[in-house]
Amino acid sequence: MAQHTGWSRRALLRASAGTAAFAAGGVGLAGCTSSTTASGATRVTLWSWMTGMDQYVAAFNAAQNDVHVDLSVIAAGLSGGYAQQTNAIKAHNAPDILHVEYQGLIQILATGGLRDLTEDMADLADGYSPAAWRSVRPDGRTWAVPMDLAPMALYYRKDLFDQHGIPVPRDWREFTDAAELVREADSDARLTTFPLNDGSFFAGMCWGAGDPWWRIEGDTWLVNVAGEGTLRTAEFWQELMDADLVRNGGTGTQDWIAGMHEGRLWGYLGAAWGVGTLKKSIPDDTGRWAVTAMPVWDTNRPANGVQGGTAFGISVESEVAEAAMTFLRWLSTDPEVPRIGAAFTSPFPAYLPNRDVAREVVPDDYFIGAPVYDVLDEADARVPEWTWGPNALGLFSSVADSFGGVSTGGTTIPAAVREVQEAAVSTMRDRGLSVREGGAA
Repeated sequence: MAQHTGWSRRALLRASAGTAAFAAGGVGLAGCTSSTTASGATRVTLWSWMTGMDQYVAAFNAAQNDVHVDLSVIAAGLSGGYAQQTNAIKAHNAPDILHVEYQGLIQILATGGLRDLTEDMADLADGYSPAAWRSVRPDGRTWAVPMDLAPMALYYRKDLFDQHGIPVPRDWREFTDAAELVREADSDARLTTFPLNDGSFFAGMCWGAGDPWWRIEGDTWLVNVAGEGTLRTAEFWQELMDADLVRNGGTGTQDWIAGMHEGRLWGYLGAAWGVGTLKKSIPDDTGRWAVTAMPVWDTNRPANGVQGGTAFGISVESEVAEAAMTFLRWLSTDPEVPRIGAAFTSPFPAYLPNRDVAREVVPDDYFIGAPVYDVLDEADARVPEWTWGPNALGLFSSVADSFGGVSTGGTTIPAAVREVQEAAVSTMRDRGLSVREGGAA
């Protein structure tokens, strides 16, 4: 497995040369106010698109009198939220607290708009999942407070697997065998779908192959999207599609939901938040689904990807940073938070003591087989080092665009990956960054 190389703070901040191309549109919301409420509480502004954040904020505000959080709900990150926050930083009108996902942290950090939280968070370091903690410390300093993590797993129709005697796949060779057995059992059924329109999914799948798409050596970014591990992943899925062993439509659609419920799809490769997706999308399937570890390339060195995860940073220009940190420490570590979240989601906290709380309070009556949190804990422990680059979010769109012709035979997944590599390198060089292709350690 490739090792994480040392980060250059200078190289990291040079990524800011490209943030203007990333941001678009106006600010639209008031930022830091540095005011107090009528009762004398310090007012903190927060921008977020997290589902249920209004409930967390309400609970925090009701629990104490010293800090009052004002929430502004903004569009999801790739739907405009990141652009809005980036523009606010540039206009010196950012909120006190900004919403970031791990894959978006570098792009927000590159603006120079985030406060260094290293000293503020030092006492909590040992409490977090190592994968989550690494994700907010790209250069060895802490730039955000982790909220949750989304390691990937395999959700599968245990009732149908058991009925037809299909072994649960532990590696990708066995995954191919299972896909063949599913089609033999039901010619209209397939094991799963590979969503060609989801770049974050593909990134998560490649994560487990052990070749990070970006690294930094000194002042140079190493871009390795078309590395050995990613091409192996691409070739594997192309072969499954050529053999008509998997679907290639999107996930979360009405057709996908119906396929899962009606037995036309027997599995789902998804992140930890897939627990809530299945419960909400197909509630009548209670007692059918189980969760198991993601298949791996090497059972002696199992590695697992991640698809998402949320953290929150504090604006470098905030005049109420201490109050903002009070809220974020509560949001990240207070046991009341997973209890609140259990009412509308299935939280997988980054802070391990809160994960134990979630295990106790989240209803465990939907899935059969191994306990869900046991499987997700194992997935978390398998997450290897991974570096997000300064154009990660844009690259997700590039993947979806380049994969667009795969379903019609206009291109292949490996060919599309090479196209994405070229686009990634070109974009970074256009931003004035020092870039080298490849660079496997």
